[in-house]
Amino acid sequence: LVEEVAAAAPSAGFRLTAARREPAVRLQHGVSGLEPLAWSEDHRVSVSTARSIAVLEQLSDVHSGGQEMVIHRTAVPAPAAACLLRVGPKKEVAECKEKFANSVDPTVSQTFMLDRVFNPEGKSLPPMRGFKYSSWSPLGCDANGRCLLAALTMDNRLTIHANLNRLQWVQLVDLTEIYGERLYEARYKLCKADTPRGELGDFAEFQRRHSMQTPVRMEWSGICTTQQVKHNNECRDVGSVLLAVLFENGNIAVWQFQLPFLGKESITSCNTIESGINSPSVLSWWEYEHNNRKMSGLIVGSAFGPVKILPVNLKAVKGYFTLRQPVVLWQEMDQLPVHSIKCIPLYHPYQKCSCSLVVAARGAYVFWCLLLISKAGLNVHNSHVTGLHSLPIVSMTADKQNGTVYTCSSDGKVRQLIPIFTDVALKFEHQLIRLSEVFGSVRTHGIAVSPCGAYLAVITTEGMTNGLHPVNKNYQVQFVTLKTFEEAAAQLLESSVQNLFRQVDLTDLVRWKILKDKHIPQFLQEALDKKIESCGSTYFWRFKLFLLRILYQSMQKVPSEVMWKPSHEDAKILISDSPGMGSTEDDQEEGTSKQASKQSLGDTDDTADDSLPQSSDVGGREPMEEKLLEIQAQIEAVEMHLTREHMKRVLGEVYLHTWITENTSIPTRGVCDFLMSDDGYDDRTARVLIGHILKKMNKQTFPEHCSLCKEILPFTDRKQAVCSNGHIWLRCFLTYQSCQSLVYRRCLLHDSIARHPTPEDPEWIKRLLQGPCTFCDSPVF
Repeated sequence: LVEEVAAAAPSAGFRLTAARREPAVRLQHGVSGLEPLAWSEDHRVSVSTARSIAVLEQLSDVHSGGQEMVIHRTAVPAPAAACLLRVGPKKEVAECKEKFANSVDPTVSQTFMLDRVFNPEGKSLPPMRGFKYSSWSPLGCDANGRCLLAALTMDNRLTIHANLNRLQWVQLVDLTEIYGERLYEARYKLCKADTPRGELGDFAEFQRRHSMQTPVRMEWSGICTTQQVKHNNECRDVGSVLLAVLFENGNIAVWQFQLPFLGKESITSCNTIESGINSPSVLSWWEYEHNNRKMSGLIVGSAFGPVKILPVNLKAVKGYFTLRQPVVLWQEMDQLPVHSIKCIPLYHPYQKCSCSLVVAARGAYVFWCLLLISKAGLNVHNSHVTGLHSLPIVSMTADKQNGTVYTCSSDGKVRQLIPIFTDVALKFEHQLIRLSEVFGSVRTHGIAVSPCGAYLAVITTEGMTNGLHPVNKNYQVQFVTLKTFEEAAAQLLESSVQNLFRQVDLTDLVRWKILKDKHIPQFLQEALDKKIESCGSTYFWRFKLFLLRILYQSMQKVPSEVMWKPSHEDAKILISDSPGMGSTEDDQEEGTSKQASKQSLGDTDDTADDSLPQSSDVGGREPMEEKLLEIQAQIEAVEMHLTREHMKRVLGEVYLHTWITENTSIPTRGVCDFLMSDDGYDDRTARVLIGHILKKMNKQTFPEHCSLCKEILPFTDRKQAVCSNGHIWLRCFLTYQSCQSLVYRRCLLHDSIARHPTPEDPEWIKRLLQGPCTFCDSPVF
């Protein structure tokens, strides 16, 4: 099998051209922990450092004309106080610590003093600061429908954080504290049948109680559905997510959280599984779908080499099944530590069914295992890919959309492994990416691939220069492109997700290309127009709006200098001008201001144009202004189309959910009149829907009233409402109600505003208010 699977030289079809993407983000502190880099589904990169988790959020900003990536930076600070695991009553623990520290037996005293789990504060040793590991939940878990961040500190505190207002991270729950309390109440027994192990004064028992609550890794499952029984015995589906936490003694705690996760009250259950693996090192979820039956399990790797899947019984989870017994993927105790595991769902082209590819980094090798369920049962094919790196693999990441795996060693070499199915199992095509060719001489500490596979984020420090190591290390997060513009555009056009926000890495590549070339490529325009004609999806209209907005930004003149910076150009030019040129002082000043404005408009590199008369300059600008006005008109037309489509959706909800239309606070009559006001707009669906609604309203209007003067608020504009006394209220883009409060929400790219849901709102209005922006698909805060 090894010869069969050993990767051949990469074929021409898989050639990768990696390019640098600015900016490089400098970190304030050195990185810490294993796998310090993680990229979430909602395009946030977390970096574990010695003082905090730095979070870099990638935005595809349509309002920015700069070609660099737009990155919003926040941080999750490390707790100030050290985490002391709960192993017994405080007084008894203090007495035991004093006893072990002063023990005559050096094996007890030295083991106790040097163990950082027992002594996280340090005392004679440096304090344990920083983060060991971080893990992102799937999209849709917090109150805003985004990802949660599980963070594990060096001193073993496991917490869950949410970024609810985009500027500040909030700790929602401390799982280490809750798990410690549960163990304390259960007298440190996993089940009632367990016999008591001994007293805390026994050093072996003291160690056991610590190891059973010292987290090694934690990983989130996908979102699953549970059934909740209401008071009237009705069942309703509730979303939930699982967090598996691997402990030092081999136990795994599986926490179940109800969504959206708000804190301690959202914890549904916690079950502990015994894995039977000594020195566990890494964890990953195995989620497999076969004939509409969902299988789940946990893949656990050991520091000694073995890898196996454990069954997980999920109580009250719809449609989930598990293995009857553990499945050993690799059993050799070959002392090659497993330090990273990725599980990738794929489709088998020969067997015509879904399968799972498990990839694990073991030393300098990549262990792979193909899992396939057939009529005969579970088929397991496994082998190793060798000869990839001369040094151990420090980080591994995978693009789950196409199964491509990336590995890197500390010498700045990244390997791309592409799985190719064969009749028997699979083989890997692989090629080398030398980061030294992109960034110069660097050392690498971690890599992560973006959700749609467009970018690779890399943590780098300076490499050796002239055979010497650098005096100081500057940690940076740098970005490398993995796809071309054409590949990104094709993927966006054929997207099954049909959501621009979830594909920010791809849209950023498209944005970069348009800003550089100052035009939308012809093939993309034609392909998009065909999609719009053949498919009624508003996604392609939003994609068109995005392209037009970027094109508009690319046409704008960008000031070459920072606007707030004081300029001393005028004084210098006035001094250098000779007074004997026959021009007055006013003329000189006028000429100076013209020259300065010309420089600020970015025309400094074309010096030959300075001698041209002003009329030709104006004549050259007129076509550009006409082009901008044309693009602006196209943008307004697309925005109006999207607004009308959303209005139809809102009216559909009004018709379905209101028996008497006065019960709704939505300005139904105003929206109907707005839709029918344009004679050029002829939509049969809208006409029929409006006819039904007006029949239901029976000539009644139910207008909105201004809360300041009680005058009627007419519906003349989709963005704002103005009463006869001139009071202006912004309109909610999700429900078209006027936001008559000073507190409202905005979408991520500041396209539109939305009101907050109120307790009086019916369920269908609350559901409308949970929607994303109708122009850019971004969530609303």
